[in-house]
Amino acid sequence: MIGPYVLPDDVFDALAAGAGGRPAVLLLLRARRSRNLLLLRRALDGPCGRAVEPAADLLAGVERVAPGAARSVIDGPAFGTWAARTLRDCPAHHGGGCAGRDLAALVVLAAVRAARPARVTVPVREGRLRLPGLGTVTGLGEAPEALVVVEAPAGAEGVPGTSAGSCRVRVLTAAGERVLPRDPSRPGHGWQPVAVLDARHRGLTLRLPLETAAPELPALETASAGPAAWQDLLRQAWELLVDNHPRRAEELAAGLNGIVPLPAPARGVASATSRHAFGTVLTSWPADPERLALTLLHEFQHSKLSALTDLVTLYEPGGRPRLYAPWRPDPRPPGGLLQGIYAHLGDLAFWQERSGSRHGPAQADAAWRLAQTRAHVERGLTEAASHVRLTALGTRFLERLARTVRDVDRDGTGAGGGSGGERLARAVARVQAGDEAVWRLRWAAADDAGTERLAALWRAGRPAGPLPAEDVRAATGAVAGPGPEFGRWAARQRGAERARPAREAADAVLAAPDRAQGWAELAAAAAEEDRPGADVLRARTELVRDLCVRLTARQPARPPGTTSPGPPDPLALAAWPADPAVGPDPSGGGPAADAAMPPGPASPGPPGSLALSAWPADPAVGPDPSGGGPAADAAMPPGTAPPRPPDPLALAAWLAGTAVGTDRSGAGPAADEEEAVQGAHPARGPGRVGRGEPPEAGPAPGPPSGDGLAVPAESGSAQAPMEPARSPGPDPAADEGPVAPAPPGPGEGPTAGAEPGGGGAPGQKTGVSMSQNARSPLAKTSATG
Repeated sequence: MIGPYVLPDDVFDALAAGAGGRPAVLLLLRARRSRNLLLLRRALDGPCGRAVEPAADLLAGVERVAPGAARSVIDGPAFGTWAARTLRDCPAHHGGGCAGRDLAALVVLAAVRAARPARVTVPVREGRLRLPGLGTVTGLGEAPEALVVVEAPAGAEGVPGTSAGSCRVRVLTAAGERVLPRDPSRPGHGWQPVAVLDARHRGLTLRLPLETAAPELPALETASAGPAAWQDLLRQAWELLVDNHPRRAEELAAGLNGIVPLPAPARGVASATSRHAFGTVLTSWPADPERLALTLLHEFQHSKLSALTDLVTLYEPGGRPRLYAPWRPDPRPPGGLLQGIYAHLGDLAFWQERSGSRHGPAQADAAWRLAQTRAHVERGLTEAASHVRLTALGTRFLERLARTVRDVDRDGTGAGGGSGGERLARAVARVQAGDEAVWRLRWAAADDAGTERLAALWRAGRPAGPLPAEDVRAATGAVAGPGPEFGRWAARQRGAERARPAREAADAVLAAPDRAQGWAELAAAAAEEDRPGADVLRARTELVRDLCVRLTARQPARPPGTTSPGPPDPLALAAWPADPAVGPDPSGGGPAADAAMPPGPASPGPPGSLALSAWPADPAVGPDPSGGGPAADAAMPPGTAPPRPPDPLALAAWLAGTAVGTDRSGAGPAADEEEAVQGAHPARGPGRVGRGEPPEAGPAPGPPSGDGLAVPAESGSAQAPMEPARSPGPDPAADEGPVAPAPPGPGEGPTAGAEPGGGGAPGQKTGVSMSQNARSPLAKTSATG
């Protein structure tokens, strides 16, 4: 039976607010289970069907006698990622390496839990037989496959409570036979079990496998931090969550289904979420309970949003493909930006509580992280509203989310009231402005022809007009953060009363225009002093830098004894566009060039015809970037100084007086030249929320799209230790170079074979059928830093 899943208004709004509660999580879990069943049906009907069929038949048999055992596999960490890989890019549909055969490894767990006799052939890779949820058989040599035989006592099949330790599992290869321990949770010769972590506090229980055997997930053997260490750490983290975040702890108890240990990065913690594995957290050893608690909150937010977007469409193609996310060192696709915003709501709740319950330096640190997280989310919301083509539901989602951010207490425990809070807010704003400027210098580039046109207009003293289109490059491979120089500068801001004066910062960038840190300081100072053009310095840093370099590089050659033009006063130049009464300077030295000259001398006049005619006769004389001509000085009255080249503050302020390409409205001069958004699925319906009639089930859409990620390390990332320059906790993806490439997501499944839809109250028949929503547009990727 196929039916639509219903997402009531109150559940949608609760999820948009950041939480949702246990009922919302259970609805998302049921919807994801239906999606996985649809993907299984599609795999059976596709070219991998013959390889999938034996294991699928066993799973169906288990479901008839022990539904809970079957669901534990379908909902588990490995099933969704297996289905995604099989439907996306199976390497050998008709050969021995067909990805569909890996389903057999997953269903062994279901057979053992149901005490159902079974015989399945499972692939062996690199001498290892991985059985997700059970463990790994090692030392199998060159055997390409093994026959796994599950033997159960008579009468035990499907009887609750009788399967544990009642089955005998044999592994047969051409080289011989292995028999697993009766209790598969105990180690044995050539057997590494999957440990199950158990945490209980105040009536709430969390049971999570420490999954090291899933073939589709990047798992790590737990020698450096064994199950006992993980158990103790989880117990402490769970107590912290239950005591301080009881509603979110209920969500975690209902939805989390496993922890996959990752290799530790050089610094900090790496964490990730695969959008195909609902409720599974990939993380390196967190070292302390607070970090583990924060990681669980953060990563489960990713799972919730991925499952929600199976049901509704939050954005459409057509926005900017690569966007700025202040918590990541690399550009993000629209879906990744939304994922990061949503995941940081977990961080926001965590640091709000910690800033109110700590004292002394610990409280100050938590308050800093709360203020920084809030600023990150607010900047992410601005970016999404400006450059993502949100649907009506997407707009409603972000509006409700923004309300949650606004409700965070600003007084006492938050960003703080009074002078201390204002100082903290200014420091966070400086770091964020500098970070965005450095990010733009690294990833963004302005059109060369358009930039040269702007330079010519500046030299001619004319208005800028539309700014050239910008291009943000895509990241490839691992991506590091902004570097130690920026980190040291950002750390200093926590104790700084104010930014470096903009005047000094402008002089510094003129002296070293290729030094990114100087532009970070200039952007921060201009914003703090509310200089004209501060927004352009921050949002189009690469354009201001390129203009400055072009204009300075084309200084004229001057006769011996004459004075070379010095740098103009950036503040005077920056004031030009802010005052409509000031017109362009006909000298071509720049719109407000006169203001930059010492008091007394007359401004340069237009060049004389004799001077211009003499210029071509001397090939050693180059063109004058002032626009006055190579021999313009000869036409000036005695004693006047030549026009000086522009500086960044002047250029930024000049540009700010025109239509800026990074228009916050999402339109603007460069908006029409943006590429199509990556990740949104045009074939999927927009989804509905609230009352109304359910849509009719339609035929399964076409081929899969490239919006997925089988194993992000997109959501995963190596994060540096907690420091003010970056977001705290797990870098939301993991803020994520990728641990694994971002493969396309699976296509939609057929319209048969799924369990009935549910979750909505009677009369609230809105939503979309799972047959129309087997694919989500949001794919999470990761980068280090």
